[in-house]
Amino acid sequence: MSKSKLEYIWLDGYTPTSNMRSKTKVEENFSGKLEDCPIWSFDGSSTRQAEGGSSDCLLKPVAIYSDPDRINGFLVMTEVLNADGSPHISNARATIDDDDNDFWFGFEQEYFIMDCDTQLPLGFPIGGYPGPQGMYYCSVGGKTLMAVILLKNTPIYVFKLDLILRE
Repeated sequence: MSKSKLEYIWLDGYTPTSNMRSKTKVEENFSGKLEDCPIWSFDGSSTRQAEGGSSDCLLKPVAIYSDPDRINGFLVMTEVLNADGSPHISNARATIDDDDNDFWFGFEQEYFIMDCDTQLPLGFPIGGYPGPQGMYYCSVGGKTLMAVILLKNTPIYVFKLDLILRE
């Protein structure tokens, strides 16, 4: 029997900005198909999605992708439901008209490269903070661009493994 790891991913109830949450379910002989992903419960009181006395919430799978970092692994995108199966108030996906194909979604990933000597993000001034967000946000201009050669010439797996890069 083969075992698969299904990483159920959802957004919590924190405001104004939700956080991504996940937990792993191990299934035997999993087909890799969305229709074979079971609805799974979780404790919503730990994610600001329920009160402690009645904390059951449900994760309903809505999309599945192969997990690039795990053998026999899958990323299961879910939406949060109340225990009765109705959409949770934090479930913004439930308000999207599934028949409307004119919507776009995107992901943003941010990371910092740390300076091993100062223990600050690369380019951060010692004893202070950088200027207001603006030109350095998403690296605009040579004065604010740091480590481009490093990023362009370093294999992506180094960042996946969270290794500290040293000279």
